[in-house]
This record gives sequence, structure tokens and C-alpha cells, in this order.
Amino acid sequence: MRTAPTILHLDMDAFFASVEQASKPSLRGKAVVVGGLGPRGVVATASYEARVFGVHSAMPMGQARRLAPNAAYLVPRFGFYKAISERVMELLRALSPLVEPLSLDEAFVDLEAGGAAWDEQSARLVGARLRADIRAVTGLTGSVGLAASKMLAKIASEQAKPDGLVVIEPGTERAMLGPMSVRTLPGVGPATGDHLRRAGITTIEEIVEAGEDEMVRLLGKSHGHGLYAMALARDDRPVVAEREAKSVSVEDTYDVDIHDRVRVGLEVQRLADRCVRRLRGSGLSGRTIVLKVRRYDFSTLTRSETLRGPTDDPGVIREAAARLLDSVDTTGGVRLLGVGVSGLADYTQEDLFAQAAGERADAQGPVDEDAVAPVEEQPALAERRWPAGHDVRHAEFGHGWVQGSGLGRVTVRFETPGSEPGRVRTFRVDDPDLEPADPLPLVLSRPEGSRGPEGGSGAVGLRSGAP
Repeated sequence: MRTAPTILHLDMDAFFASVEQASKPSLRGKAVVVGGLGPRGVVATASYEARVFGVHSAMPMGQARRLAPNAAYLVPRFGFYKAISERVMELLRALSPLVEPLSLDEAFVDLEAGGAAWDEQSARLVGARLRADIRAVTGLTGSVGLAASKMLAKIASEQAKPDGLVVIEPGTERAMLGPMSVRTLPGVGPATGDHLRRAGITTIEEIVEAGEDEMVRLLGKSHGHGLYAMALARDDRPVVAEREAKSVSVEDTYDVDIHDRVRVGLEVQRLADRCVRRLRGSGLSGRTIVLKVRRYDFSTLTRSETLRGPTDDPGVIREAAARLLDSVDTTGGVRLLGVGVSGLADYTQEDLFAQAAGERADAQGPVDEDAVAPVEEQPALAERRWPAGHDVRHAEFGHGWVQGSGLGRVTVRFETPGSEPGRVRTFRVDDPDLEPADPLPLVLSRPEGSRGPEGGSGAVGLRSGAP
């Protein structure tokens, strides 16, 4: 293990909820919960104000509403979160070529590999500067942990939350870990934690006292050896630069089970088109088409078909997904559908459309790719056009966000990241003056010596100063 705390772990604080609070002045300091709002939705992120009531990630949304009935419940804006995440990752890559993202809001950085830090003092300065840079670029806060290993750096960033920096000095690891719960260690979930508790082991020091042989007896060879090593603060895992994606997939969970076979087929085709857009957006193609179906009884089935070569053709992928659906019984109802592509490559085999179309191509003449129209999405309920928390623009009142919709009405609060909390107005869902809009920047960045544009929907910035 290293002799200096030069592995950095960054964890953005309550990322999705913090973005929403930065975007919406009326929600700052308030309980905010982001996730799926349907009966089967789960919490993606809860603000620290919501966590006071016991709301946490992965909790069923119904339970969250019972715990915090007065919180703001919003539908995620993943495209916006991803844009902000990319800005943060750019800051990390400026520090080192070895950046290992774990999610949109979390990553490891090997500071030594980039020459950014070599001892405790230099690492601490880098961590403090990074936090300041993140705030300047995004207006958000992140917690930083610094240690001589990945495991300890992650534990340090957890201790630093929210909006802090913790450095674990080499030589102090064992004393720091000893009194901590066994659940602190990676790989110790509820089941393993309960198993250890029944054996009288609740702290990391008690793992060390029990010994390696006992851990192997309780947990098996691989897990037992690994857990004992971590209890001794041994972790030699390197920071691995961003890996290539192994698959691209999309899925939807439905509030009400789908029983109509025609509707199921249309949903699969819609998902296939979304998957193709994501595939092409990444400049990839793939050979294996995968269909995922979760039925009414929670049983999950996957079916796959491997083509002769990689493709990103929507017609090929739609037809393959439809063939896979033919082999699945959906009579009792479907609660989740997904379409994915694996076996990825950065090229396509141009003649694959003929493979899917078979002899029809000869009978009907050459197929024009442009003639393969994407499947139109089914008309959604009027309320679904206005997801809670998403951006809108009104011809008279300007930019705002949806507070809620139902019974043919949509309620909008008109405010921007740099304004005071705004007024609320209600409109018909089909009001011609109201339309969806792109998110506004959180920080308005202006080049030096220039006033810059007013607003701009693609930038990730914070407030422009005066409203």
C-alpha cells in the first residue's frame, strides 16, 4: 500500500437533489426527493433535509411520501445531471490520467499518476482546490476523501459528508477502522452483516480479533480472506481508467401492468428505438440483442439473439426484439420491459439489414434506411406531458418548472437559478403558450473580458449574480 494519501475519492453531495435545489430557488433548504413518482417508483436521491425524516435512496416512493409528505417530489432530469457530471469529470481528468468513475456523481482519482500530489500536504491542497473548482463550475458541493487506498478514500469521503474533506494519514488506518461497523467495509451488505452479528462480530476490530481462519469458516474462502485483509486496512486495488461499455440498454417500469399484447409489442419497439439512439450517440454498434421482461409476479425473463455482425440499424434491432418477444408469455401482465445491445464494436456491418429482412428485400426491392420510420410513441396521458420538476417556458411568463399536473391542469412555478423564489400559476395542459424547455445553466460562465450570452440552455453553470 502507498505511503502517502494520494488516492482521492469524490462524492457529490445528494447530487440529483442538489441540482434540483440549485435550479429552483423555492426548494433551497427544503426537503426534495427525486425518483420515480408512480406507485412502483423508488427514490433515486433525497436531499439532506429529506433524510432527516428517514428518506433514503432505493426506498419505495410510497414509503418516502409517508415519511415526508410535505417534501417536493420530482422526476429525474438525467440528461441535465449527465451534463453537470461531465463538467466534474473534466476537472478530475485535469488532475490525472487515471480517473475511475463509479457513477455520475462519484469517482476515484490517482493523484500520484498525474503528478498532482506526492505527500499529505500536496494531496490536501489538491482536494481543497478541487472542491472550490467544483463549486465555481457547477455551483454544487462535493465531499472529498484522501487516503493510501481506494477503500479508505471512500470511507474518508463518507466521513466528510456533506461538503467536507477528510484525509486519512498512513499509519492511522487500523486505529480509525477498529471501532467502525462491519457494514463500513465494501462487500458487507445486510445479509453478511447479519451473519457476522449472529457470530458476535459487529465491529471491524472484532473481525481482526476473530482471525482469518474464522472469517473463512463463516464466509467462505474468497470472501473471508478478502474481508480479513480489508479489516487490516489492506487494499492494493489500483485506480482503473474509465472502462469501455460492455452493453447499452434502456428499460421502463410501468405504473400499471400491461396486458394488451399489441401495447407490449409497441413498447418493445419504442424501447428498441431509444436503445439505438443511445447506441449511435456513443458511436457504437453491437451483435447481441437482449430483451428483458419482468412479469406481473416479479419473475424476470431475458432472451437474446446474436447476429452475424455488429449493427446500429433500428430496423434490425426492432425486428430482433420483436422476435424475442414472440418467445415470451405475457398473458398475466408485464410490469417492466427492457431492450439492450451487447457485444459492442465501433463499426457496423453494412449488409445486416438484409439479414433481418431476409428474402423480403429481394421481393420488395432495395430497402431505403430512411424509409424505416421510427415507431411513434403511444400518446401519453395529458398529465404525463408535464413531469414534476421538468422545465417549461410560457410565452408570457417565461421560464419555469412543473410543480404538478392532473385533472387537465398543470401548475408551474416561474423562477430561474438566479432569481428569487417565483410565483405559481396554473394552466390547462393543452395551453398553446406553454411548452417544454431545456434546463437553464446553474452557473452562468462568461469568458474573461466579455459579457457573454444571456442564459443559454446547454451550459452547466450556476447563478449570474444579480437576478
